[in-house]
Amino acid sequence: MWQALGDRIHDSQEEIKTGHDPASYREELPEDIRDGRTGLACIDAFQAELVNSGWLHNHTRMWLAAYVVHWRRVHWKAGADWFLEHLLDGDPASNHLSWQWVASSFSHKPYFFNRDNLERYSNARFCPDCARAAQCPFDGSYEQLEQQLFAAPKPVRAVTARRRR
Repeated sequence: MWQALGDRIHDSQEEIKTGHDPASYREELPEDIRDGRTGLACIDAFQAELVNSGWLHNHTRMWLAAYVVHWRRVHWKAGADWFLEHLLDGDPASNHLSWQWVASSFSHKPYFFNRDNLERYSNARFCPDCARAAQCPFDGSYEQLEQQLFAAPKPVRAVTARRRR
């Protein structure tokens, strides 16, 4: 992909499918995410693993990217650049296009997760000790979270052609 796209890997490949205005996304990564002080045990642990080891499992990369883009409404490029600062295996094309896949500017829909998914694939190691477990932003069905995270699509006006008589 990098060979085909060149420097265009730094640009959204498609319009986002979240229903939000692209200008509504922050251009900078919030300090609490960068410093691992979100108060969410999982997100702060992911940040610490990224910064301290330079590695993250694929699931963890997607969860952290989804949190940054969808829950915190940060532009995918800010998160992608942050990852590249720390990942030992950080390939710019794979990284940037993966963030776009999560954001939905390189896929047909946004990627997000819920608490059940997180607990299942992390062996529930974060939630029991999380200070915000009772108010977990990831709690809910996929349908509920989709309604919370994404704007309703704007209605499409039907264009009617006038008949000539």
